[in-house]
Amino acid sequence: MITLDVQVRDKSAKLADLRKVGKMPAVFYGKKTASTPISVLQKDFLKVWKIAGESSVVTLKDATAEVDVLIHDVDVDPVSDIPRHADFYVFEKGKKLEISVPLTFVGVAPVVKDLGGSLVKALHELKISADPQHIPHSIEVDVSSLVDFDSQILAEQIKLPEGVDLVELPAEVVASGARPKEEEVEETTPVDLSSIEVEKKGKKEEEGVPEAPEKAEKEKDSENKAK
Repeated sequence: MITLDVQVRDKSAKLADLRKVGKMPAVFYGKKTASTPISVLQKDFLKVWKIAGESSVVTLKDATAEVDVLIHDVDVDPVSDIPRHADFYVFEKGKKLEISVPLTFVGVAPVVKDLGGSLVKALHELKISADPQHIPHSIEVDVSSLVDFDSQILAEQIKLPEGVDLVELPAEVVASGARPKEEEVEETTPVDLSSIEVEKKGKKEEEGVPEAPEKAEKEKDSENKAK
């Protein structure tokens, strides 16, 4: 059993003052449970959150009572990545909950090992229904059945723990293999050596062309007058 010590919080208390002493504001509520503001030591919450995630039952304990909850939502500081507030959901005992549970991919896919392809993880969570006390922390997906590029693992093919029902669409693709990407080869236009030779030849001929007769005649007249 995962437990977390909490204290009922006065709504008028300043949240900044709580955080200065290492506490974190939170709240728990449910369909038949009124919203109750609480505070918890941040370091304790971090330990519990790491173990329980959002799919394991946590027992909140204060000086007078205990309540079983699931961590429903956590507000995290975008800069420091430290949780600033948490919502705990009080579930109804004896009733199944619909919840998304993280998937853990295990095994070696032949499409990757033998064919050089890549593993495509289409889903990272699976929607299930289960009694809160039996919700798995995660569900394993064995990828060893992905033997070629046409192989797929569907939601209905995943082995679920006893007492857990599938809510996800049965035909939803969970994982598949992808062909290796072909390297793009840049097309280069071949150099036409014949055109370069012709161009060079044309320039040489142009350099060796004699002066026009009219120009030569004018230069001759100028030389005679000078004499």
